[in-house]
Amino acid sequence: MNSLLSITDHLRTFWEMTAFANFGVGHIVMLLVGLALIFLAIRYEFQPLWLVPIGFGILIGNVPLGGFEFLVFFTPALIWILVPIVFLGIGALIDFSALIANPKLMLIGAAAQFGIFAAFIIAMVTIGDPYLAGSIGIIGGANAPAAIFLTANLTPQIIGTVAIITYLCLALAPVIQPPIMRILTTDNERVIRMKPLRIVSQTEKILFPLVGLLLTVLLVPKALPLLGMLFFGNLLKESGVTRRLAETARGTILDIVTVLLGLAVGVSLQAYAFLAMSTIWVLLIGASAFVIATCTAILFVKVLNLFLKENNKINPLIGNAGVSAMPDAARTSQAMGLEYDSTNYLLAYAKGASVAGLIGAAVAVGILLGFLG
Repeated sequence: MNSLLSITDHLRTFWEMTAFANFGVGHIVMLLVGLALIFLAIRYEFQPLWLVPIGFGILIGNVPLGGFEFLVFFTPALIWILVPIVFLGIGALIDFSALIANPKLMLIGAAAQFGIFAAFIIAMVTIGDPYLAGSIGIIGGANAPAAIFLTANLTPQIIGTVAIITYLCLALAPVIQPPIMRILTTDNERVIRMKPLRIVSQTEKILFPLVGLLLTVLLVPKALPLLGMLFFGNLLKESGVTRRLAETARGTILDIVTVLLGLAVGVSLQAYAFLAMSTIWVLLIGASAFVIATCTAILFVKVLNLFLKENNKINPLIGNAGVSAMPDAARTSQAMGLEYDSTNYLLAYAKGASVAGLIGAAVAVGILLGFLG
């Protein structure tokens, strides 16, 4: 009899040690969220390089009695280190030639950042917390690494929420932006043919990251971790003498950091934070920030065209690319341009606007950190 009781006690103890015995509704919901993100990434290729690690991180971080150890390891301090390394890899990947050849594209990237500060103001009025408002506003830049970096500094408890909403905005750019582009542009504007981009010399490509670094970080020093690594990575690419370092930065290093950062964001996404009522506001205001940024950039191009000569006008269909939702926004510009003129290729110009938006989003992070950090 005693043996039977002993076995029963051991079985009860074993059951209490399992995750099944400690599951709550929040755990189940978060596991479903993680599985949904993985499904979207694999089935529809929605930002798979990010959503697969984030989704799997959510599974790891929300297993009862098991996720805490991972959560302790993936601290905001680790994220502060990982995000600048992501910018290093991005810098070694991108080509600034279109931006160098047509500097006016930089203005489009700057105009798109209005969405960040408009959403910041909306969040301040409705929520009243400046740190939370900053984390929500940065979603409008559609630059997930920058959004993660700022949120890790201001409100680390909602890193996962901000990251998911930002990546969803990126993935849904081809769905969200075309109706806005059609509403805000005329038939004549959609078929504007832009002046061919000039050939950029190697010297200009080398000088750009050096000059760009000094002009931006001297103005906004808080943006140095992001812009410093971005321009450094680009210098490795363009110098011609550090090809091996550039290939490593945009290949092995970027892949490793993407996996670690995705897992870190996913693990940090806990039920108590994601299932709070504030998540609804983050979603609504963050999505509105993305829409505002798209509208602002397109309208800015339309206004800018009033002051440009006929042969130097900019097709406002590339305005949407100023939100830096790379590369989906630029591809959306290209697709829309070809829809109205099958021989009008806008991809190169749109990529330049996206690169400008990338820089603009990093500058916006620096400004917000300067005021709030």
